[in-house]
Amino acid sequence: MSVAIVVGTQWGDEGKGKIVDYYATHADMIIRFCGGANAGHTIVLKGKKYKFHHIPSGILYPDKVNIIGNGTVLDPKFLLEEINQLIAAGIKPNLTISPRAHVVMPYHFMLDGAEERKKAGLAAGTTKRGIGPCYSDKAARFGIRVSELLEPALFKEKLHTMHELKTKVLSAAYGVKFDKTEAEVHSEYTKYAQQLAPYVHDPTETIHSAIGKDKSVLLEGAQATMLDIDHGMYPFGTSSNTSAGGACTGAGIGPTAINEVVGVVKVYTSRVGSGALPTEIFDTTADIIRDKGGEYGTTTGRPRRIGWLDMVTLRYATQINGLTGLAFTRTDTLSAVPELKVCTHYMYKGVKVLTHPPSYAMLSECEPVYKTFKGWEDLGDEGWKEVAEDGYRALPIETKDYLEFVSKSLKVPIYMVSVGPGREDTIVLKDVFQKK
Repeated sequence: MSVAIVVGTQWGDEGKGKIVDYYATHADMIIRFCGGANAGHTIVLKGKKYKFHHIPSGILYPDKVNIIGNGTVLDPKFLLEEINQLIAAGIKPNLTISPRAHVVMPYHFMLDGAEERKKAGLAAGTTKRGIGPCYSDKAARFGIRVSELLEPALFKEKLHTMHELKTKVLSAAYGVKFDKTEAEVHSEYTKYAQQLAPYVHDPTETIHSAIGKDKSVLLEGAQATMLDIDHGMYPFGTSSNTSAGGACTGAGIGPTAINEVVGVVKVYTSRVGSGALPTEIFDTTADIIRDKGGEYGTTTGRPRRIGWLDMVTLRYATQINGLTGLAFTRTDTLSAVPELKVCTHYMYKGVKVLTHPPSYAMLSECEPVYKTFKGWEDLGDEGWKEVAEDGYRALPIETKDYLEFVSKSLKVPIYMVSVGPGREDTIVLKDVFQKK
């Protein structure tokens, strides 16, 4: 069958959850390879919305194997809330948690807020979920992994060392008092460990056995390419590798096993947090798109910044991820705008820029150059459903012109077009798990 990665090509919130949900129905195994409770994804099934942060999208289907990979960082309290929510809804989680994943601790939350305040103008606008400090500890080899959380003596020893260290750091560097005693943290996290223990197993053999048996394996990440710690717009991003390469390291799968890399492209740009956004819209058009598209953060509820589609970003994401196909989302949302713009390149001090600058200072001085497209008619919910049923040929000609311009410019074929929130509101041109 196939091993496929789904990545966001922009700044997050592209609608990966819906695309992953569709592919998850055809996959045997779904693996979450990066991120934590900082990024949410919403899935609509039979008219009901499910919001997840840690748990893979295949969890709604009892015959799917769902794995939280080693590249993630887990907030045990948050994860257990998601698990218990599923159980309350009558869904038994078929879930495996990698013992190599790292654990977000209470001091990480406090450090997250304190560090953001200290950074001032360089603050990334984090969700204050402790993600960055947890990944920092992982890189510095100070972290506590899930396997260690489940080993009482080792957990107690590491917690003692880390609690003492982080208490001093918070006080000396940030003037903040850590509000939980070591005993309180130990008691709280020991209870979490007991509840999570049934789900913790090393998934390595399970994953590679599935690949060896030619099963369909789907890798889903959090956020998107432009937030990648290495390839995104540093420092205004996240702390993990959110691009296709991160899928390999975050799940424990070699690159030669990957067959497909699907890039999710929202037909306009949105972003939460700080940093330059060259195509940002500042007039009422942004409000129209934001309100029609419900552009507010799943995790924070913050209104997202809105911009025109940016081919410089998409060209870069195509290169970094090695995209084999495109999945367009929010096509119906953009029908609210009569005239559309697509940024084809930037101008920087009189020089044409086609690839994404590595410097945020340079990016902030880039001026977008636009190509104008005619908008398309808003067909309404029922009209878009009919289009989804009839297929790609039924799309408005203006929509096809817009999408095909992007596809041809990137030299990457269109795999999917989403025209509404439900799984049925999707036009599929190629299913990555279709039997050959």
